[in-house]
Amino acid sequence: MSENENRLAKYNKPGGAKKPPNTVTRRSLLKKSTIGLTSAAIVGAGGFEAWSQVIRPALRKTKATPPKRHNVPTTTEPAVFSTTMANGMPLPTATWVAKENSLQGSTGWMVIERKVIPHAIEGFASQVSAVQGDTISLYVNTVAPSFYVQAYRMGWYGGTGGRLIWTSQEIPGRQQPPPTFTPGINMVECHWEPSLSIDITAEWVPGVYLLKMIGADGQAQVTPITIRNDASTAAFLFMNSVTTWQAYNLWGGYSLYYGDTGNSKSFANRSRVVSFDRPYPWNWASGAADLIGNEFPLLLLMEKNGLDVTYWTDIDLHTATPSQLTKHSALLSLGHDEYWSVQMRDNATAARDAGVNLAFFGANACFRRIRMGSSPIGPNRHQICYKVASEDPYYGVDNSLITANWPDPPDADPESSLIGDMYQSNPVLADLVVTNPSAWIYSGTELSQGAKLKGVVGSEYDRYDPQVKSPANLEIFAHSPLVCNGNPDHSDVTWYTAPSGAGVFASGTNLWIAKLVEASLIPPLLLPGTFPGVTGPLTTMTLNLLSAIGFGPAGRSYPSNPNWTQYY
Repeated sequence: MSENENRLAKYNKPGGAKKPPNTVTRRSLLKKSTIGLTSAAIVGAGGFEAWSQVIRPALRKTKATPPKRHNVPTTTEPAVFSTTMANGMPLPTATWVAKENSLQGSTGWMVIERKVIPHAIEGFASQVSAVQGDTISLYVNTVAPSFYVQAYRMGWYGGTGGRLIWTSQEIPGRQQPPPTFTPGINMVECHWEPSLSIDITAEWVPGVYLLKMIGADGQAQVTPITIRNDASTAAFLFMNSVTTWQAYNLWGGYSLYYGDTGNSKSFANRSRVVSFDRPYPWNWASGAADLIGNEFPLLLLMEKNGLDVTYWTDIDLHTATPSQLTKHSALLSLGHDEYWSVQMRDNATAARDAGVNLAFFGANACFRRIRMGSSPIGPNRHQICYKVASEDPYYGVDNSLITANWPDPPDADPESSLIGDMYQSNPVLADLVVTNPSAWIYSGTELSQGAKLKGVVGSEYDRYDPQVKSPANLEIFAHSPLVCNGNPDHSDVTWYTAPSGAGVFASGTNLWIAKLVEASLIPPLLLPGTFPGVTGPLTTMTLNLLSAIGFGPAGRSYPSNPNWTQYY
């Protein structure tokens, strides 16, 4: 093998890092940009050494000011009704979502600075999700003498992408202590003092939020939080993939992929446990992590159309009871949903077997098996993933708890038994090729046999593999040729229906959601604009899918027509 082939083989072996260090992927591009636009050179990272030895001012415990009341809906969900698209397919819509998105929006959620100073302000919340009535803590490190916080609910709002719903009072700033580092598991964790408490009142309509921390020096950063409605019976359960965000989080120099060895990152020195008790990096969508590139465009589309949706995270899937899922028609897994615990997988499988539809809008979902543990802040704040089975302390003790890849021994259970598709490799960029144009998903698109949607397949891809545990009644909607690391292969868009009547969709690509953007008021550096010849038909296909899975078990009206033998 050549040196490059050796490098690629190393990073594609089972249990190894999936991405060669110099591979340019959608995630690496997103990490190089911020939510804001920078008009001057971004200064270099000062690291923790730059602020770890400073005198720490005494923290004055500050309660957020009561929010201004607006005429907004609460967690009570008013009438749900259906609207009909031009192609005759219905969509489940909700009055409260339409009313919420008719309110005045703002682009203020974006971080727009002339210079971004790393670690000038950053923070994290005590919970990844909350409900009305909760009080969350926000932990903020800043060099500014004071700061304040704004909360933006993310939605359509006339194309602005967000609505300002709450602003705190001015809060004294403080430089928090450097993080701790736990050798062996190589975990980075912040043991900071809380900077403020935030009461989640009725003002906080269920949805996805960005908390924007703004220093007196003008520096700003965001951190995401999801507001749930556990009483919701909405058609769609929109699931933020926070375990995957955290897996890739390199704040402090360590993630589940790489560890800091001085001048380079090493897979051998990676974290085996990562903590939610730390911020996301300033250069990863200004702290918003993968919310923006891999999830936000679908959120925009759904809220623009007033769809009957509610929100939670994959940590909530981990802790869910069966009844929390069966109240909904469909669970939506987003652009990159790689890290799943046994509880997550069991709950999603039980939901499918009870008639709940599943839609996987990304590739590489449910590929890494994880366990969750508690941090000093609370439960499910430590995410454990050894990746190499023999390294896990449970190896040979309880193999069902080993945190290797789901398809790998000693307790292999390929994700294809749930999803239909199975993860293959990366990086790749290819066109999506229509091979089943009479299928219902193409209704109203005017796409014909062999039609291509440019650049939709990437940067990771899945396909159907009849050699592993997979549904035998699977239908392939698109079968797209590609070349990955010099090897020819295909990506598949698939659909199958379970005995319960549930339908399961898989896009086979990470880039499906990213190609849906139609919000012209959001700068293209943050979200790319409309892709001519791609966004239109892909949006119609997405709405067709949401129509099919939004009214109960989809197999009743859209049973899968197995055709995989035409391709494999």
